[in-house]
Amino acid sequence: MASSTPQPPPSAAVFAVNGQRFELRGGDDPGATLLDFIRTRTRFTGPKLGCGEGGCGACVVLLSTYDAAADQVSHAAVSSCLTLVHGLHHCAVTTTEGLGNSRDGLHAVHARFAGFHASQCGFCTPGMCMSLAAALAGAEGKGSGPPPREGFSRLTSADAERAVVGNLCRCTGYRPIADACKSFAADVDLEDLGLNSFWKKGDAHVDKLPPYKEGSIGAFPEFLKAEIRASLRIDKCMSATVMAGSESSWHRPRSVEEYYRLIASDSFDGSGTKVVAGNTSSGVYREAEVYDRYIDLRDIPELNSVSKDSEGVQIGAATSISRVIEILRREGDDCKDVIFGKIADHMEKVSSHYVRNTATLGGNLVMAQRDEFPSDIATILLAAGSSVCIQVSSGKLNVTLDEFLEMPPCNYKTLLLSISVPHCTPDNVSSSAGAVNMTGDKTESSLLFETYRAAPRPLGNAVAYLNCAFFAQISSDESSGSLILEKLNLAFGAFGTRHAIRGRDVEKYLVGKPISASVLLEACTVLKKSIVPKEGTTHSAYRSSLAVAFLFTFLYPMTKRNVKPARSARLNGHAASDTNGNPNCPPSADIDLSLKETNSVKSGLHNNDHILESCKQIVEISKDYLPVGIPAKKVGAELQASGEAVYVDDIPSPEGCLYGAFVYSTKPLAHVNSIELDPSLEQLKTVAVITVKDIPKGGGNFGANTIFGPEPLFGDPLTQCAGEPLGIVVAETRNFANIAAKRAVVNYSTETLDSPVLSIEEAVRRCSYFETPPFLLPQNVGDFSKGMEEADQKIYSAEVKLNSQYYFYMETQTALAIPDEDNCMVVYSSSQCPEAAQNNIATCLGLPCHNVRVITRRVGGGFGGKAVRSLPVAAACALAAFKLRRPVRMYLDRKTDMIMTGGRHPMKICYSIGFKSDGKVTGLHVDLFINAGMTMDISPIIPHNFIEALKKYNWGAFSYDAKICKTNISTRSAMRGPGEVQGSYVAEAIIEHVASVLSTDANLVRQRNIHTVESLALFHSECLENALGYTLPSICNQLTASANYQYRSEIIQTFNKTSQWKKRGLSFVPIVHKVLSRPTPGKVSILNDGSIVVEVGGIELGQGLWTKVKQMAAFGLGQLWADRSQDLLERVRVIQADTLSVVQGGWTTGSTTSECSCEAVRLACNIMVDRLKSLKEQLQEKHGKVSWDGLISQAKMVGVDLSAREYYIPGASGSYLNYGAAASEAEIDLLTGATTVLRSDLIYDCGQSLNPAVDMGQVEGAFVQGIGYFMSEEYVTNTDGLVVSDGTWTYKIPTVDTIPKQFNVELRNSGFHKKRVLSSKGIRFLPCCDIYGHITNG
Repeated sequence: MASSTPQPPPSAAVFAVNGQRFELRGGDDPGATLLDFIRTRTRFTGPKLGCGEGGCGACVVLLSTYDAAADQVSHAAVSSCLTLVHGLHHCAVTTTEGLGNSRDGLHAVHARFAGFHASQCGFCTPGMCMSLAAALAGAEGKGSGPPPREGFSRLTSADAERAVVGNLCRCTGYRPIADACKSFAADVDLEDLGLNSFWKKGDAHVDKLPPYKEGSIGAFPEFLKAEIRASLRIDKCMSATVMAGSESSWHRPRSVEEYYRLIASDSFDGSGTKVVAGNTSSGVYREAEVYDRYIDLRDIPELNSVSKDSEGVQIGAATSISRVIEILRREGDDCKDVIFGKIADHMEKVSSHYVRNTATLGGNLVMAQRDEFPSDIATILLAAGSSVCIQVSSGKLNVTLDEFLEMPPCNYKTLLLSISVPHCTPDNVSSSAGAVNMTGDKTESSLLFETYRAAPRPLGNAVAYLNCAFFAQISSDESSGSLILEKLNLAFGAFGTRHAIRGRDVEKYLVGKPISASVLLEACTVLKKSIVPKEGTTHSAYRSSLAVAFLFTFLYPMTKRNVKPARSARLNGHAASDTNGNPNCPPSADIDLSLKETNSVKSGLHNNDHILESCKQIVEISKDYLPVGIPAKKVGAELQASGEAVYVDDIPSPEGCLYGAFVYSTKPLAHVNSIELDPSLEQLKTVAVITVKDIPKGGGNFGANTIFGPEPLFGDPLTQCAGEPLGIVVAETRNFANIAAKRAVVNYSTETLDSPVLSIEEAVRRCSYFETPPFLLPQNVGDFSKGMEEADQKIYSAEVKLNSQYYFYMETQTALAIPDEDNCMVVYSSSQCPEAAQNNIATCLGLPCHNVRVITRRVGGGFGGKAVRSLPVAAACALAAFKLRRPVRMYLDRKTDMIMTGGRHPMKICYSIGFKSDGKVTGLHVDLFINAGMTMDISPIIPHNFIEALKKYNWGAFSYDAKICKTNISTRSAMRGPGEVQGSYVAEAIIEHVASVLSTDANLVRQRNIHTVESLALFHSECLENALGYTLPSICNQLTASANYQYRSEIIQTFNKTSQWKKRGLSFVPIVHKVLSRPTPGKVSILNDGSIVVEVGGIELGQGLWTKVKQMAAFGLGQLWADRSQDLLERVRVIQADTLSVVQGGWTTGSTTSECSCEAVRLACNIMVDRLKSLKEQLQEKHGKVSWDGLISQAKMVGVDLSAREYYIPGASGSYLNYGAAASEAEIDLLTGATTVLRSDLIYDCGQSLNPAVDMGQVEGAFVQGIGYFMSEEYVTNTDGLVVSDGTWTYKIPTVDTIPKQFNVELRNSGFHKKRVLSSKGIRFLPCCDIYGHITNG
């Protein structure tokens, strides 16, 4: 009798993760990504969800495939948040855990990242490690010749830097990451690498590095190889379209015919089916759909084939962009083709390497054709004269790319089969017997091809403001000497057009004409009329100007007759190299050098140029309080690199756990009548919608609470801004919750409501202000009216506007709430203030605080955004768990986080100033308007911070008026240097303005107005400083000397006189930073075996708090031995913050929590030392020498209390000033506006640094975050105040290719400071303010 036991469906996919075999079956979600699978179906948590768009690199893993016929394994980095797990049949996946771990042994990649201090918050580190690992494995797989030197790889230093170009880090400033990568490079000089824990300067040697051996990355499992070989034998006997039976949701047709039979079948539903290859489009167009079936095109041979003939190369549409780059380079290696190398160069600017490895050529073009995607590839192929082959129901069609782009948008019935890229050599370019000059003499044609793009980042991973490509066939008129354009293709894209277009009006005007200055000018005029961005396009005027600038750059050399006819011209993007990175291809001798320099290209990437030219770190290590003061590795850095460090979202989901997602308002001011789920999404298994009505009796609608008042959790019944939470959708998976929340239907009405206040100007007009407590406002200095009377010159009502900035912590807001017995709740929150979260949750739920336990182990980046703005997430999560009596976790997707969380305060500043003819300021008045958003948050402290930063100069007499504007935008909160960054910027703007009026050097004006000790006491009366402590003048003198300021200034002046299209600037910026310490608890406990546990109120955000606290505990307890014979550092463990263990934890903000926590721990250690000292003396008298273990063993036996707590209260010494300065040199392209920071030199007074490596990381990271604020980050809203810069596609933080080319930092040891914590000074926010100068003078 047959068994009635149901049989499981056959495997849909078999693959390996870190050598472990996994199977997917037909019932599994076909839309699940590899990241989803790894984080929910395996024990590995190394890959992180940072954006879900393939734009940050936090989820990067190594994908390995095996070619059984060739017996070869190929490796590639891929973005696991975009890769569909069902498409990984017979692949092997390696996460950072697969490289090594702390128990079995770390891989060299992990150990070097930790040792070079390249991990701070650590959330990005696993992805960084895997990008580097993929580069190492790839170089090994492509390597030939002898193996590299022991300990090194086949990578070059330039390749190693570029391995992490697409990975984002908000903490480190990238310099240490680049050093960790370059430590593997075969051509690196180890002495050039920066501060590390392996050697001291001058003592570098590869033997001191963690050893690296080829073959240690990405071993392909033997069992999977065997299955692949076996499947090949089976495949020869059968063909399968469906991988798991007829009811499967994943289909892999083996031919074009099978594909069309599949979509014609009765079971096919076009609306519920998605056709995929690389699936990277889901990162561009975030899906709010659920698909029942997927059709994977990658098994269709015709879509993967590559062929070539005399006409060119034909590439299958499913070929990855990375492989296309390799194909074009290989085909162009003979140097006879004008365009292949240039196309390959430009393609390396498309997205990032881990996306290019899976994104397909055809997919990119289809997005451009169907979805108006601003494709670079479509533009450059259009200029190259490419064509495509498409399959429609009636058969195959060969059309030009231009015709394809103009067709109606493609649907699933149109299949793009292949793309043909023609050869471009003089032999196959049509010409009617060559060009003929006026005398009838034939001249030889020359070919030029160039590509351009302008984007927020130079090396890609950013959509262009405009891209273009130009192909020209030119000849010389020997009688006149003029150059004549015989043929011209001009293609433009990404400027706010439906798709890439040809500039046919300009082509028609130019072809056949001798190129002169007047002809070029008219051509630019014609072009400007053609490049018209559609309405609503950001920076539309700039985009139009770029088109003109690039055309000018291309044609201008021809007007100077700097082009010599050549059989072929293959121009590289750098004047120093004309080989496209191919050492076997010599520069063409037929191209005039002046043409190469003028036609320098923005797209040349394939070369050996370094991203970072040089970096220097100077620290002075203090040995007064060892181990405090040494540059010890950050605590947990190895765990962060290996993926073992546990963040909130890494905690395993408890049984029955649900997932929540916010429904937020899209209106700035409206009544909320109802919230309903889309009825078409029944399959999403939503459990509930939690609203204000679900808040329990006795609780309240509290989302956050500060000393300035509460704010609501839900905007119901009235929403006050776009982005305000209205409710929470709870579902059985995170993806289902997010989709249901995004498609929720909210019914609004605006009857009886005034129009919203969406700007500072409107707030001023309607007097919409928050009150500022008077005690927070600094005092005026002197009499402004008298100061103006003394002035020789005056400026009235000048204006400065500053926009917002988003935090872009790598880990978004997250919480996990677990109901506990007796009406209690345990909440794991990624928060800078667990105590505030506890209070707020208890108030919201109507519970006593002792019923709410909030735990925070580590935070994946904060910058102020995980302080007040984390509270609504924790409260909402706890409310849902309390209501449903089940665990609930929330992890905001990047878009929701960016829309809801807010960021830095926008400001408008008006100032009037009087000054002498020598630049000495006599009086300054400032009117300050701050956009706080819809609630107060901490906005009342911003005027204080702004004014204190502004006071870094002696303004003579100083007065101000500050208004905090209440507007209907999302609440703004503290962000790294809140108010201080803006205040410092405005101070420099004022100095520059004065210098401009006087036509003098701004640095002379700075020197005239820098504080003396006496004026400093007048402007900062609460922070008295003596001449020895006021180190700013000596820092300025030292920096100008060490940075060769005067010499470089003269060099720059010479450069600017001789360079027509690029200009350089050099600026010097001093900083005075007021530091305010706060009370902080510390607890030290010694366990039975002598190990030490430390608890503090401060939270580890990546700033190294745990590291400094650990060092301080080892120092404090080590004082029992005057000879320092007991090294206790490795016995100390700092543990997570727990609100029911260490109370009064306070807020980890303001750059002082590390030093305050250290002082609390030191005081607790003093208590412990006092308890143990007499016992130690007794044992010493009896036994002579006493060890730590012996002492603790005896202490336990005699009943010594081995736990001590102290609450450090700073007192009058808690407020002090810190100083620093920076000199920066920048270069700007006048045609495109592209700016490069060539060099930055920074000096900071750290007192005696508690840990120079940690402080160095804070300096560099804050400085680069300042670069982002002032140069690349745009936090844009629509007309309703809803944030539209809501992801990695539209919001661009700095990357490794945007930091200074030369980056030099010195931490100055200013000696003994009696009132400081072991003579140390806080430093975390200070460098953010130092970026101003090179922007204004660049």
